[in-house]
Amino acid sequence: MFRRGGSTTAIASQGRKKAHTTFPNGAELVEEYDQRTGLLLVRKRREKSTLGKDSPWEYLVGEAPLRWNAEQGLLKESSQNPIFVRQDVPGAFQWRIRNLPYPSDVFSVSVDPSDNKIVVRTSNKKYYKRWHIPEMELLKLPLSENALTFTHANNTLIVNYSKPGAVLQAEAVEAEELRKLRVQEEGDADCRQQ
Repeated sequence: MFRRGGSTTAIASQGRKKAHTTFPNGAELVEEYDQRTGLLLVRKRREKSTLGKDSPWEYLVGEAPLRWNAEQGLLKESSQNPIFVRQDVPGAFQWRIRNLPYPSDVFSVSVDPSDNKIVVRTSNKKYYKRWHIPEMELLKLPLSENALTFTHANNTLIVNYSKPGAVLQAEAVEAEELRKLRVQEEGDADCRQQ
């Protein structure tokens, strides 16, 4: 789905299978899978600007590492702010929003059919978030309110959206392509001696 039109190389390192895809326009896609379970842990992409500079990584699945550089500024984002992370589970898309200390009856999770996005809002107007599902957009599938569920526990809101059959088929095709790909082990460099 995401790797279509690019050239992919793979390497196994530290219990993860890492697939790096480059596209003719200079864009890159990096995916990391657990070698034992095959679950997608990280999917990130970046594109080149019109002047050829790499843009920052956009994390589609997984969490960006938290790094603070004192040279870039004196202010640091609070660790109490809500943290929005997408995780991949076998039968559903899953998002975890941490640091939401409100009771569960305050949350409302719905689908906005006008722009095909999921919306989370609180009745106390303390949190509001809208997002799309890239896989559903690529396959041009509409979102359904019936496939959406959510739970709240330990200051974390967990939103699940059941994957439709078309997405499961596309993921199975991608997994088969990745399985057929020649995977280098860490340290297996193609360095020829003279």
